[in-house]
Amino acid sequence: MSRVLALEVSDVRFPTSRELDGSDAMNPDPDYSAAYVVLRTDDGPDGHGFVFTIGRGNDVQCAAISLLAPYVVGRDVEQLCANLGGLSRELVSDSQLRWLGPEKGVMHMAVGAVINAAWDLAAKRAGLPVWRLLASLSPEEIVDLVDFRYLTDALTREEALAILRAAEPGRARRLAELEADGYPGYTTSPGWLGYDDAKLARLATEAVADGFDLIKLKVGASVEDDVRRLRVARETVGPDVRIAIDANQRWSVDEAVPWLRRLREFSPWWIEEPTSPDDILGHAAIRAGAAPIRVATGEHVQNRVIFKQLLQAGAVDVVQIDATRVGGVNENVAILLLAAKFGVPVCPHAGGVGLCELVQHLSMFDFVAVSGSLEGRAIEYVDHLHEHFVTPVRIERGRYRVPVDPGSGAEMHADSRRRFAYPDGEVWRAEG
Repeated sequence: MSRVLALEVSDVRFPTSRELDGSDAMNPDPDYSAAYVVLRTDDGPDGHGFVFTIGRGNDVQCAAISLLAPYVVGRDVEQLCANLGGLSRELVSDSQLRWLGPEKGVMHMAVGAVINAAWDLAAKRAGLPVWRLLASLSPEEIVDLVDFRYLTDALTREEALAILRAAEPGRARRLAELEADGYPGYTTSPGWLGYDDAKLARLATEAVADGFDLIKLKVGASVEDDVRRLRVARETVGPDVRIAIDANQRWSVDEAVPWLRRLREFSPWWIEEPTSPDDILGHAAIRAGAAPIRVATGEHVQNRVIFKQLLQAGAVDVVQIDATRVGGVNENVAILLLAAKFGVPVCPHAGGVGLCELVQHLSMFDFVAVSGSLEGRAIEYVDHLHEHFVTPVRIERGRYRVPVDPGSGAEMHADSRRRFAYPDGEVWRAEG
């Protein structure tokens, strides 16, 4: 019988602010970071997960993850992996820790890290990548992963089962299509706000040459700068490549609508996070006022309940799940089912260290077993820091190739975790 011996947590940070990688109107100098967790077992393999942050506060996130050790240390690994829906409900139900949310913020992301590590562990023990493990489950097993509390006014268990059963007959065909062709991607790599126009043009040219037909630019600091940068991008890539834009919550509703009207001439594919991620009615107002520009959000949406309301209010055209913002794989399965119920495409956020590696599994599971569609869908891709992962994401001709290695892709090389440990790793000691 295998047991979980320890929950190990480490603070890993990469000094990406030096080159302004990841910079946007709200976050000008991010240091991509991971509050990293390992579920250490007595006979291997171990389960790996993390919460993505952008530097300061990563230690707070690590402390929150550590508080969950009593729920997993000493547990039987087989029983743990066989009831991941129960584990998820258990972790969000500690009344004293729940008070710190409930089901949002640092504590909820900590739950997500542990849940994701448990999925990595379960998939490794099954000898499957997470997406294949999820897609092999029956509709009944999938709905058992979901906490339907607070959702049943929009999505019942019976409705979720109907969605999954309707997708069952095409699973094998879509699986073969995915393995042959991969999953569409789009890239944000050219569009960081700190890049000058020459770098923007060069990277946009490279993105198109690499097969991407959708790129994303950061906007929101200065409307005149946005007009100039979008003109550079549009002249570089031509009329047939889609350009999405992302304001990273910079605007109020009253600012967003006239600003976006200034940018309509460049045919933005969507505007991402135009205002506070908690402002459901604000998103709806921007969607109405900025049409035909689509509205996308989700990177900072804190839980399934806010996603439910965004969909109920008709406030978004694109749902953007994040692998580490909510309560892990289980809550993201709930959000995928909600999006399928409302007929809204899911284009995950992956602008951060390790997020591409994680979220590809959710999108591929969605295609095979939930929505059954690639229409209007793409996974974000940024060309940063993949070399630090044991099984890095693979991109060919602008498409994600299916992961084939067992697990979630979260496992970072031990040497990278040591070198970039904060504040005592050699990279940070050299920073002074």
